[in-house]
Amino acid sequence: MRIVAILALAAAVAATSGCTVAGNAADSDAEQVVVGYQSKTINTVTAGTLLKAQGFFEKRLGEITGRKFHVVWQDYDTGAPITAQMIAGKIDIGSMGDYPLLINGSRGQQQAETRTKLVSATGYNIRGALNMVVTTPTATIADLKGLKDKTVSTSVGSAAHGTLVQALERQGVTGVKVENQVPQVGASALQSGNVAALSQFVAWPALLVHRGEARPLYDGGALDVPTFHGVVVREQYAKDHADVVKAFLKAQIDATAFLWNDPLAAAKSVADATGLPPEVVYLYNGAGGQVTFDVQLKQALRDAHAHDVPFLKSIGVLQSIDLAAFVDDSYLKAVYGEGYDADFGQTANRAAITGTDAVCGRPVTDPALAGEIWPADAERTVPAATPTCLLRAVRANKPRVAYVPDALTGTRWFADKSLWVQDPAAPADERFKPFVTRSSADAYTATHPGARLVTYAQALEQA
Repeated sequence: MRIVAILALAAAVAATSGCTVAGNAADSDAEQVVVGYQSKTINTVTAGTLLKAQGFFEKRLGEITGRKFHVVWQDYDTGAPITAQMIAGKIDIGSMGDYPLLINGSRGQQQAETRTKLVSATGYNIRGALNMVVTTPTATIADLKGLKDKTVSTSVGSAAHGTLVQALERQGVTGVKVENQVPQVGASALQSGNVAALSQFVAWPALLVHRGEARPLYDGGALDVPTFHGVVVREQYAKDHADVVKAFLKAQIDATAFLWNDPLAAAKSVADATGLPPEVVYLYNGAGGQVTFDVQLKQALRDAHAHDVPFLKSIGVLQSIDLAAFVDDSYLKAVYGEGYDADFGQTANRAAITGTDAVCGRPVTDPALAGEIWPADAERTVPAATPTCLLRAVRANKPRVAYVPDALTGTRWFADKSLWVQDPAAPADERFKPFVTRSSADAYTATHPGARLVTYAQALEQA
């Protein structure tokens, strides 16, 4: 029954195993532009799902070009087919993750007429928390060391694969067999017991945990290596249609500002379009969410890309790439407006949790402590200054969902799915510490005498 459920979920999340073409019927005199996106990869929504739902691109096309356009939206499961279609000249603009972006650039540089350009970012996590390794709730495996001589499902060549390999190397774990599977197949393999763990990117880890089908084994945020998604365009198309590329980037800025200003409305829009639970989408795309949305290709992201190249070469999916030739933010600079250089050095999440914590009576100012509650009977969320304050609020009024940041990695997670530590030496409003994984909780208790693990129910009762 679990396998049937997860396959049904995959069908709801992914409308197709290939692509879906969506758009209004084209006027006979309208120019066509084809956009490849991944609706369920929700850290690309400002260049895909949200952008499409709000109609920002179509609006900016009319304003900036003064011509009629028919936008064809093609929805794919992964970045690989988008790259293949771009190389074939059938997709003009696409969005995908950091590893697929490198493969896109490398393949494009093999011939002058197929070259592509990385023109903007969509969403990122500066520590790498968008990737996670999960196992089943009943598994006896406590950490990555328990994967020795076992099989792990991942999408080979993806950032989630890179996270798995780097994490295993850091912890000296050997003998792990990697099974190359798309996320939905890997999820069913995990539930059937064919693999011991699943290493994947958003939104699969939280989706499975939210459904009670998995628990975190490794938080990608512990790796402390940025992961991100971005937008690529065909170089020749950009040269011939610079105004269209600028219209797309201006629309992406619109979508990003929309998300910053009302992250809950943006998350609901994405949930409606994808079939993903709103609670899962908002974990990633909400205020203080795992995903930081920004259009600029920050220096930390560029450095991370250079860091990723050797790994992709080592597994044989990348031959060579000229990163300096691939990255081109000139189109973005042309439409960004004032403050580009000043903003370039900023990596804080602008969709921040703000306000006043009504339970503890203090302002919410520290993103490393701030949590959020979505009341069961309300359409707006409520801020919490600290995880301990959040526990008090949850106990008083059981919410639809509550989110807290991991005390070590900062990764935003479900409060009821977190592991909790009580530290009697901490200030009263900060006495309870949440963690995504057991290894992080153990690391904290090992260095804080008197701190001990407690259940979520105990944390609620004692907070």
